[in-house]
Amino acid sequence: MQLRSVTTVTLLSISLLFIFTPNAHAHNITRLLADHPEFSTFNHYLSLTHLAGEINSRTTITVCAVDNAAMSDLLSTHPSIYTVKNILSLHVLLDYFGAKKLHQITNGTALAATMFQATGSAPGSSGFVNITDLKGGKVGFSPEDNNNQINTYFVKSVKEIPYNLSVIQISKVLPSDVAAAPAPGPAETNITAVMSAHGCKVFADTLIADVDAEKTFESNAEGGLTVFCPGDDAFKAFLPKYKNLTAARKTALLEYHGVPVYQSLAMLKSNNGDMNTLATDGASKFDFTVQNDGMDVTLKTKVVTAKITGTLIDEQPIAIYTIDKVLLPKELFKAQAETPAPAPAPDVTADSPKPSTKKSKKAPSPSDEADTPSPADDAADQVADQNAAVRFDGARFGSLIVCVWWIVKTMLEFSRLV
Repeated sequence: MQLRSVTTVTLLSISLLFIFTPNAHAHNITRLLADHPEFSTFNHYLSLTHLAGEINSRTTITVCAVDNAAMSDLLSTHPSIYTVKNILSLHVLLDYFGAKKLHQITNGTALAATMFQATGSAPGSSGFVNITDLKGGKVGFSPEDNNNQINTYFVKSVKEIPYNLSVIQISKVLPSDVAAAPAPGPAETNITAVMSAHGCKVFADTLIADVDAEKTFESNAEGGLTVFCPGDDAFKAFLPKYKNLTAARKTALLEYHGVPVYQSLAMLKSNNGDMNTLATDGASKFDFTVQNDGMDVTLKTKVVTAKITGTLIDEQPIAIYTIDKVLLPKELFKAQAETPAPAPAPDVTADSPKPSTKKSKKAPSPSDEADTPSPADDAADQVADQNAAVRFDGARFGSLIVCVWWIVKTMLEFSRLV
């Protein structure tokens, strides 16, 4: 009987572990560093160079952060963003080094591979860093190509998730001539060619046909550009309405699908809120709202909600994403009208929206209807997504309650037997 009780407790504990272990390993370096304003510049460039996403995708890693003063020294030489990425990737060690481990290094020294080495951009062993436990409690860091000169030291531990993620502060940027060498940028990107080759040909062809809109996209490409291109099926279905627009409105609609800054997917997920577009000109806002919907990123106008479905290119300074619907600005199309909610059925326990007491608005004219999409599909999709999210969270919470209850109950029975 005792053996059976112990076995039950063990099995239930293992079940609980499997249910919640994935969350234990999740980390977000951007959010962790956001709590430490002294690393704000370092944190900003981790996002700008896409290193943040690479760090978050790994489970055994050490980030050697430097404060804003050290980053100012680095940036004072005006390196390109690609050189900055090489330098910062040298500060990401592909092993776990917490404060305790740093002071207990076997034989006093260790050679750690870095993300710079993993990229293949580092010739020979220049992407490795020597870590040395010095006398007096100091720990020094020196890149392999620095002739074993140690002039960068461990300052403090910032955050430790044992054997998963360690964030430590070091005294200054690691000196490496190889990492700091000028790095070539990507070849000039043909935006419409990329879209045409990856399921957005209709949108790309329409953009090419509009000289003003195409010129606006091209002029922003060098300084930073994010494009949301509707898939072929979505834009084909929209073409009849597009053809009814004036030339100026056609240009505005196309430019509404571009943002005049580079936004990686990680940046979109962490920076929810209103976003201006290439069509924004002060008098006309032409903006939309970026919002997370679970693991998805949605773009919400007053008329329609579109979802990012794929990434065509995400390489500074250009990002191009596919979306499942055409973005319709309220400046060109009527917003979805609110309709009274039906009376709730007797067996429904969830709160229902109160019926509107306002009189119904006058039906739009035929010309307006031609420009106004049906909201039925969007509403159904949103409700389905919300219900799915509730069911998922409820299931996990219910599993937790059941497991904890059985563990407590079984342990009490076992204690009586003992």
